[in-house]
Amino acid sequence: MNPVDPVDEEAARLYRAKVWGGADRTLWRTQVDGTVGARLRELADWTESSGHGEGPLDIYGDGLVEELERRVAEELGLPAAVFFPTGTMAQQAALRCWAGRTGSPVVALHPLAHPEVHESGAFGAVSGLRTVHPTDAPRLPTAEEVRDHPEPFGTLMLELPLRDAGFVLPTWEELTAVVEAARERDAVVHFDGARLWECPTHFGRTLAEIAGLADSVYLSFYKSLGGHSGAVLAGPEDVMAEARVWRHRYGGQVFQQYPAALSALRGLDEELPRLPSYVAHARVVASAVREALTEAGTGWFRVHPETPHTHQFQVWLPYDAEQLTAASLAQTEATGTLLFRRWFAPGAGGPPGVAVTELTVAGPGLEWTAEDVKAAVREFLSRLG
Repeated sequence: MNPVDPVDEEAARLYRAKVWGGADRTLWRTQVDGTVGARLRELADWTESSGHGEGPLDIYGDGLVEELERRVAEELGLPAAVFFPTGTMAQQAALRCWAGRTGSPVVALHPLAHPEVHESGAFGAVSGLRTVHPTDAPRLPTAEEVRDHPEPFGTLMLELPLRDAGFVLPTWEELTAVVEAARERDAVVHFDGARLWECPTHFGRTLAEIAGLADSVYLSFYKSLGGHSGAVLAGPEDVMAEARVWRHRYGGQVFQQYPAALSALRGLDEELPRLPSYVAHARVVASAVREALTEAGTGWFRVHPETPHTHQFQVWLPYDAEQLTAASLAQTEATGTLLFRRWFAPGAGGPPGVAVTELTVAGPGLEWTAEDVKAAVREFLSRLG
């Protein structure tokens, strides 16, 4: 088979973005939907209405960035927080700090965790860290797996939710038991909480209660909250002070970051209070998708988790990923409705002949009834032949 021409692939990506970004009806809007002008106007309008329009510009992390850090620390009930341009950098800094304190460069985490799958081996290549895996099951490790892992480690890193396993979360009791098991081994606990904002509904606990279990927490601003970019690391004051040093060393001491900081503050004001409603409606949407696929006699399929833990979940179908993506694109072109976006073949070790996509339910999705979802699923299936 000839390799895909990168020019053709880029043209296809831009075309998909144009069609899906222009959909009349969708369950959610991504950070790349729309145009530069529209996104800047939206942010400018919020800046003026929120009273930030006449404030000074930030320089090397003061002003608006400091305001954002204080706001997040208060939301999480933690002593201090540090703004980072990326989550990858934030977690590099966090794990470097903890390695120095514990005397161990070994981090226990899931093999599907973001640093293992999406960061090109950054922990080892950049920070001299080494990773071990208490489990490879498609869920977070249990207390027993953490307690019985045969190799010492200094930090246990838990991704909440575990995105590549289907945005899955443990129960509150399981989470507290895992944290306690790490403490028994004199390990610190770090939460990769890129999407931690979405977790209170599942746990029945506040953000502060969840974050309070860990020694440090990372959260993203463009995931869940719709920010332009940026991340935050929160934890003890002395660790955060050292994290600021590592941020500078890693090249993250950016001269000005007010657009990212403003969009994050907007997300805290507008999106954070709405997330519980998104999680609740994601359960309605997931049930409707499952019912429509059953009624259509699709055969094998999977909606995972059956009851979403957050406002995101997976759908699996027994078709080629390119065929499903083409059907998704054709549906939007013909009807203006966007149900599914791009589909992917499963990763290494996944079953052949199936594809998976992710569904997110956000503000636009609240307008969809269960019957709307089922009708969109039926229309999508009609394009598969």
